[in-house]
Amino acid sequence: MQIGFIGTGVMGNAIAVNLLKAGHTLTVFNRTKSKTDNLVNLGATWADSPKLVAQKSDLVFTMVGMPTDVENVYFNDDGIFAGLTANKTVVDLTTSRPDLAKKIYSYAKSHAIFALDAPVSGGDIGAKNATLTIMVGGELSVFNQIEAIFKEIGQTVNYFGPAGSGQHTKMANQIMIAGTMTGLTEMLLYAKAANLDLNKVLATVGGGSAANWSLSNYGPRILKDDYTPGFFARHFLKDLRIALDEADKMNLTLPATTEAKRLYEVMVDECHLGDQGTQGLINSYK
Repeated sequence: MQIGFIGTGVMGNAIAVNLLKAGHTLTVFNRTKSKTDNLVNLGATWADSPKLVAQKSDLVFTMVGMPTDVENVYFNDDGIFAGLTANKTVVDLTTSRPDLAKKIYSYAKSHAIFALDAPVSGGDIGAKNATLTIMVGGELSVFNQIEAIFKEIGQTVNYFGPAGSGQHTKMANQIMIAGTMTGLTEMLLYAKAANLDLNKVLATVGGGSAANWSLSNYGPRILKDDYTPGFFARHFLKDLRIALDEADKMNLTLPATTEAKRLYEVMVDECHLGDQGTQGLINSYK
């Protein structure tokens, strides 16, 4: 299939590699062209704008940073919708706002284009290993048509309902991660203050009822002082803000998530560590 991929950062690049390995023809665009060099070396074709990617593709994936980036890449004069024709499909893998997913869907539907919101979870490891969890919103018939492609980049793929449902599911996911990341951070700080062997603590806690993905994947990185981003902390803060905005619309109060947001605001806004991975939260406690 002729696939376009826009946004080849840490996770997007790895996803695009897996699409190439699956045998698809790929046209790529990224604001920083050099971040597509490895993909071009693997056989992808570079395009100078999202519009040109869309013109050359039957299916376009996007994975960019912020909701403003999503809006621009779809609606700008050189954006996807300027180049996409009827009966083609767009899939936004970015974690973004449910209302923006609905806006993209509405515009697409009025132009006989198919659209899904399909944010992912699993970090850089999941992207590289094609073991991502993919949460999909949009029309079921469209999901059914490309489910096989989702399974080439992810391990757990679930459809949740109309446009925006994928984004709402991702917000639920991020609320859970907020708890595991703050728990991991404070567990390690406590164990260190108690003069415990931190490697043994990770192995022990990870073998009991406190086991979780963040502990298994980010705990060892913290012990190696490895704060390279599998997922940028500034993007996670964006997600928590979206989640709390959506909770407010539903008259929900989420005090633990509110506190996690405050802690990540200290990390990102006060300590200026937003380009570290989410595991860098521990550095804002020092």
